[in-house]
Amino acid sequence: MAEIGELLQLCVKHNASDMHLTVGKSPTLRIDNSLMSLNYDLLTHEQTEALMKSITSNENQRRIQEVGGVDFGFAFEKVARFRVSVYKQKGHYGMTLRLIPTRLLSFDEIGLGKVVKDLLYRPRGLILVTGPTGSGKTTTLATMTDFINAERDCHIITIEDPIEYYHTHKKGIITQRELGVDVPSFSEALIKGLRQNPDVILVGEMRDLATIEAAILAAETGHLVLATLHTTSAASTVDRIIDVFPPSQQEQIRTQLSTSILAVISQQLLVRASGRGRIGAFEIMISTPSIQNLIRERKTYRITSDLQTGGKYGMRTFDASLFEHYTNGAIRQEDAIAKAFDQEQMKLKIQGKV
Repeated sequence: MAEIGELLQLCVKHNASDMHLTVGKSPTLRIDNSLMSLNYDLLTHEQTEALMKSITSNENQRRIQEVGGVDFGFAFEKVARFRVSVYKQKGHYGMTLRLIPTRLLSFDEIGLGKVVKDLLYRPRGLILVTGPTGSGKTTTLATMTDFINAERDCHIITIEDPIEYYHTHKKGIITQRELGVDVPSFSEALIKGLRQNPDVILVGEMRDLATIEAAILAAETGHLVLATLHTTSAASTVDRIIDVFPPSQQEQIRTQLSTSILAVISQQLLVRASGRGRIGAFEIMISTPSIQNLIRERKTYRITSDLQTGGKYGMRTFDASLFEHYTNGAIRQEDAIAKAFDQEQMKLKIQGKV
């Protein structure tokens, strides 16, 4: 039977992004977005339960029995950290372990430029990093947090589920709080956090109305707030936030959001043309008087048009980012087309017809 330490070593050795442990399948790594089964026997119920218990505390095991799953951070000796998701399926245990990079990336390595750095000096406002699961949102936020920590003498509070990147105090002071360990919920931590004299607040995920409301309030009252959402574009991000609120509050929220939002950065990771490693593609919306007006006037469907013409402000569409990666040889033609929001337009651009 495979030992958990042996499997984690292989995950680190192959630089896999994730490892899946589930009954009826041998341990499987995700490498550059492709699944690779390891040379082990198919896992049994008893084996997956033993692997789960080897790294899951008694308290977390109790929570699995109560709600069917749990997420937590796990340090593997001094080698690596993992974000662990344990769940029940068909009465069996399953686990997904995400390898957290040990080194914080620079803005250049991520692919974000000066315009985003400049926003991190702002004294207040809301910066949202969005994208599907596994799109690198946590890494982008960690890079932003590290930059603020190194450049500004301020107090940074992070609220995470679980804590993935561990930060040390630099020019700033950094307080990292974990759901289920230090605080009961994102919204509670946000509201109570305002009493702890923060300058910057990172919210791991704006997942409910109370958290979104508290984040907007914090941004309005003199704090820089960084947060994530599972949306795929700037326009859908704005709509998602507003739609969470009851109809009677939506006009007020439109006004509040239009003045508090600084930027929306929507991202996805694509496999490089070489087949090894991944590269980020970004849609960047920067708040301008025109964007603010579109949010207030219920015209979010026109935000993409502003992104297309807002290059001087540092804005860009996701498809423009894809096309740039393709022309630079970083990604394959089929990936550029498959991932594009407007696939027909992308085909025409690649063919040189527009």
